[in-house]
Amino acid sequence: MKSKRIIFDAPFSVQLQDEQIALDPLPEHGVALQTRYTLISAGTDIACLSGMESWFKLPGTPGYTAVSQVVGVGSAVRNLTPGDRVYHFGSNRQYQVVSDSELLLKLPENIDERLVPFTRLATIAMTAIRVVPVELGDTVAVTGLGLVGNFAVQLAKLSGAKVIGIDPSPARRALAKQCGADVVLDPTNGSAVQEVLRRTDQQGVHALIEASGMSRVLADSLPMVARYGQAVLLGSPRAEFVTDITPLYRQSHDGRCVTIKGASEWRLPVKMDAHVKHSIERNSQIVLDLMAQDKLMVEPLLTHTFYPEQAAEAYHGVRMDKDQYMGVVFDWCTQAAPVGHEQGTEK
Repeated sequence: MKSKRIIFDAPFSVQLQDEQIALDPLPEHGVALQTRYTLISAGTDIACLSGMESWFKLPGTPGYTAVSQVVGVGSAVRNLTPGDRVYHFGSNRQYQVVSDSELLLKLPENIDERLVPFTRLATIAMTAIRVVPVELGDTVAVTGLGLVGNFAVQLAKLSGAKVIGIDPSPARRALAKQCGADVVLDPTNGSAVQEVLRRTDQQGVHALIEASGMSRVLADSLPMVARYGQAVLLGSPRAEFVTDITPLYRQSHDGRCVTIKGASEWRLPVKMDAHVKHSIERNSQIVLDLMAQDKLMVEPLLTHTFYPEQAAEAYHGVRMDKDQYMGVVFDWCTQAAPVGHEQGTEK
């Protein structure tokens, strides 16, 4: 049948193309999905659009988070039926066929479908909370308050920590404060480390979660980490940063014993397993439950809703104005502007 997909056909070139997809017959373990909403990941998608992401080949279809409706299942599929709504690692296409062995989580009844694609960004952030782990009474600093950083703030707060959010953007600082940060700081005047130390009686933070993906930010922020504290790399560094790392090593080693950890989501298994406690599947289910219970604030992060036909405009906005185009969703399922969101504009 005829379907549509967003495609990056060259660096910084976005198109919507028709494609043919076979929904009948399905493989015995195949699940046919009609996409409802997808989300732009400002970091990963724009890196792919630039042509500089090594694993993404142009031309290609971006996207890694979606909510879809099951429209068909293969003969061996037992846990899904047509009509089920599922969260999955879907790309920006109207229809797709996946295996039932992939991550396919049924949605809670009382959840806003538009917000479900944010689950992927929240589970990425949760990896940092698992890696530390954050404990009741800890003080945590989060540098970089985009979607992933904002969710790191919220999840650390839900874990019982006092949370300090740090970002040069006034809009992102205000949003982090709205979503639960105890304190927000502007690092541009060079006093963030001193202010963190002042607020912690010169002890520093138990955990630093670096969510900006900028290597310089980690280098500048390490002095705020307490003795025996931890610095967690959550953002993915892509830009070159040249510096003398010896002072950084000495700061982290001599007398302080700071541990630096990586928090890539792929350090965890995708599916739940009896032999491990944490997995992407379990984290995703927890996030969906938190959303359904209104314990995780997602609505304030949704800034724009676009039709797929407006993909070029959407990606241009995310590239050129990340503060305003922070949470951008593609609506694959309606023909009129959703209530409360004029297509292609802010709330």
